[in-house]
Amino acid sequence: MSKKIKISDSELEVMQALWKIKKGTSSEIIAEISNTWSKKTIQTLISRLVSKDVIGVDKSNQYVFTYYPLISENDYKSLENSSFLEKLYDGSLAMMVSTIIKNKNASDDDIEELKKILNEE
Repeated sequence: MSKKIKISDSELEVMQALWKIKKGTSSEIIAEISNTWSKKTIQTLISRLVSKDVIGVDKSNQYVFTYYPLISENDYKSLENSSFLEKLYDGSLAMMVSTIIKNKNASDDDIEELKKILNEE
């Protein structure tokens, strides 16, 4: 999947709720979001995500629309990780890890876990 998707932080909260419940009506999505946003705000965010082709909508029931994600959470994370890595580290995972370790942003436990992951691959 190489499609570029731009999702705001607010839209991401809606997506996270939808990924959690798999599919749902706007009321079900609203119930899943622990935020002080109004119902109208969340409905606007849902509409934006539909227009971005990130959320699909089942209109078979004329009274209640059901929404579902068109991209999986893992696929979205992969796209974001690739974009982040390319933008900040010229695509170099080694450069990113080196920066994190040199800036003391990684604990000894984190470093040990990274070593284990690398040894498994």
